[in-house]
Amino acid sequence: MIRFGVAGWDYKDWWGSVYPLAPQRGFDPLAYLARYYDTIEINSTFYGAGSARTSINWTHRVRGHPQFRFTAKLWKRFTHDRGEPWNSDDVSQVHAALEPLAAEGRLGCVVAQFPWSFKRAPENEDWLGDLIRAFFDFPLAIEVRHSSWNDSSFYAALSEQGVGIVNIDQPVFRHSIKPGATVTAPTGYVRLHGRNFDNWFREEAQSHERYDYLYTAEELTGWLVRIRSIASQARDTYVVTNNHYLGKAPANAAMLRKLYGAVDVEVPPDLEREYHDILAPLGIRPEGASEQLSW
Repeated sequence: MIRFGVAGWDYKDWWGSVYPLAPQRGFDPLAYLARYYDTIEINSTFYGAGSARTSINWTHRVRGHPQFRFTAKLWKRFTHDRGEPWNSDDVSQVHAALEPLAAEGRLGCVVAQFPWSFKRAPENEDWLGDLIRAFFDFPLAIEVRHSSWNDSSFYAALSEQGVGIVNIDQPVFRHSIKPGATVTAPTGYVRLHGRNFDNWFREEAQSHERYDYLYTAEELTGWLVRIRSIASQARDTYVVTNNHYLGKAPANAAMLRKLYGAVDVEVPPDLEREYHDILAPLGIRPEGASEQLSW
C-alpha cells in the first residue's frame, strides 16, 4: 500500500488556494482533504504532546475514508529541545495522545524529525537509542538530515530494531543527506521538503519561506524509481510533501500520485485553479470532472 499525502492541514494561506475562500457553514478542512489524499502527517504533535481527546476527534472526522491513515511528528521535546533529558512524564504524555489513533488503526507511523545540527556522535546515538526504546510500541521512523548518519551500520541498527528511516528531499548543501531509497522496517517513508536553497539555512527566514517551493513534474519524476524501490521492500509506504506554502504540497502530492500511475486523480477545485498550469497537463482534474475518486 502506497499513500500519498501532505504534512499538516491547518494553514491560513490554504484558504483560497486549497480550501474555499468562503466555505459553507460547518466546513471541515481535515475531512475535506481526506477526500483527496489517503494520508496526512500531523504537525501539531511536534509543537506539543497533544491529547487523547483531540486524537479521538481526528479519527471521527475521517471515518468515511477507511483507507486513510495519519502519521504524526514526534514532539520536539525529543528531537530539538535537547538541552536537558526528557523524563517519563514527557513520554507518557505522547503515549496518551497517540494511543487513540493506534487503537483505531489510524496511526501509520510516528516520525522523529531531527534537525541538520543533530550529527552522528556517541551522545546523539545514545539519545536516539533512548528515544527508540521509549516509543518502541509505535511504528517509528527516524529522519536525520546530516550526512554523518548516512552509514550502513546505522541503517543496520535501525533494521535490527524494526525502526524505519525517512528518505528526504531537501536543499543539498555540504554534509546534507541526499535523496535515497532505504528501507529498514515494514513501513517505508518519503518526505519532500522542497529545494528552497536561499532560505533553508537563512536564520531570518520564516517557516513558510523555507518551504516555499513548487516541484516540477520533471523533478518529481526523479523520485518515482526510489518510491517503487521502497514500496517493493515495505509493507506500507508513505509519501508526504511538506512544501506547504500556498498549497504547493497538495499540488505536488497529487502530481506524484498521478505520475506513479493512478488513472483518475482529482483535487480540490480551488487547488486546480491555483495550479492549473502544472496539474492539467498531467490530466489531474478538479473534483466533479470525473465520475468518482479513484484510490
